[in-house]
Amino acid sequence: MNLIENYWRIKKTIPEIVTLVAVSKTKPISDILALYEAGVRIFGENKVQEMQEKYEQLPKDIQWHQIGHLQSNKVKYIAAFVSLIHAVDSLKLLQTINREGIKHNRVIPVLMQIFIATEETKFGLNCVELEAIIQSEEYKQLKNIQVCGLMGMASNTEDENQITTEFKALKICFDKIKQQYFELYSTFKEISMGMSGDYLLAIQEGSTMVRVGSSIFGERNYHQ
Repeated sequence: MNLIENYWRIKKTIPEIVTLVAVSKTKPISDILALYEAGVRIFGENKVQEMQEKYEQLPKDIQWHQIGHLQSNKVKYIAAFVSLIHAVDSLKLLQTINREGIKHNRVIPVLMQIFIATEETKFGLNCVELEAIIQSEEYKQLKNIQVCGLMGMASNTEDENQITTEFKALKICFDKIKQQYFELYSTFKEISMGMSGDYLLAIQEGSTMVRVGSSIFGERNYHQ
């Protein structure tokens, strides 16, 4: 299996305006380096420790995306370098990221995670809960985070109609939040939805950022 061929094959299937995040979790440095040398610069990790270790060993112009559920006590390990945190699901986590942003004298870009799936194992807010956060006085004090859009994960199902319906729900929420709170902010533009199995459906429904792992790297090895 050729990683580079896989990457460019997928890249050709998505519009230029859609960002492809190569999800490199559990994959070795050598795989990331091979893609880096072919021109790839955006990689996604879901474990903080693994991202930190890879950041230290790899070229510094890589953009690292934290795509997994993030615990507040782990933010400090990635705050200095992370390019985008995809899955922010609470005001508390926003406040923690903001504090770390202040320490590192940077504004940290984030996406708010919206719960769109049927599985209760998935994390995320609903649109009403997100509005409550945005309207709060606590949120308005946060100067070292930048909310750049929304993120969501569809149900793990073969039912394309259900997946499409869930993606539509995320797009509707994005449009509402954009219109009501971020209309004047060009930075609020990202809808991160779609993975290896459903990214083409996600793009049809308005995704601007897809997170593709196994279709590039092959199936993951969780026993390393």
